Amino acid sequence: MLIVMVMSGFPSALVRETLNASNKEEDTRSRILKAALRLFAAKGYDGTTTKDLAKKAKVAEGTLFRYFPNKKAILIEVATQGWVEILTDLLTELSEMGNYKAVAQVMRRRVLRMQENNDLLKVCFIEAQFHQELREKIQSEVIIKMTDVAEAFFETAMEKGIYRRMNPKIVAQVFLGMFAIAGFSSETIITPEASPQALQEMAEGIADIFLHGVLA
Repeated sequence: MLIVMVMSGFPSALVRETLNASNKEEDTRSRILKAALRLFAAKGYDGTTTKDLAKKAKVAEGTLFRYFPNKKAILIEVATQGWVEILTDLLTELSEMGNYKAVAQVMRRRVLRMQENNDLLKVCFIEAQFHQELREKIQSEVIIKMTDVAEAFFETAMEKGIYRRMNPKIVAQVFLGMFAIAGFSSETIITPEASPQALQEMAEGIADIFLHGVLA
């Protein structure tokens, strides 16, 4: 839109005004989502009112509904946006690895960073039990896409002979499932102050089990 305005000869002042308005809109939307994430994690979806959200985001209550049709839409956006960011980070790490054996380091870093996403994990784990729309959105926008990315990665590694040949989709599901179990464990959700040593041990254990199994 802005490119079209510039190329069409719109006054630069109008272009700047449009850009500033767009940035302000995005900033307000971001504040609402960040406030919602903190409140939903602390008080739960049902325990959080739109008045609470507006106060936390420092906006008028009516402003919430300029950006979202209802509170449920805010919950779904909070969860999906957060997981899309995690997916993007994972995809970036996998694509930038020096070699396929470095997947162990990627797994360790992912687990160690889970504590940073404690609020998101708590909201998804708890609220998905009660909201079908949220479960369906996470399934379609997060789980399927993450599985596709991981499956393509393992398929390529198998073709190169780095990993033994097996169903790459199952490997991808196990790979992501181990993260989910770790993320929803009591150490990352109930005790966010878990020591770096405990998280490191969890990360090392998950990477070792995934790559080498449990047989002696």
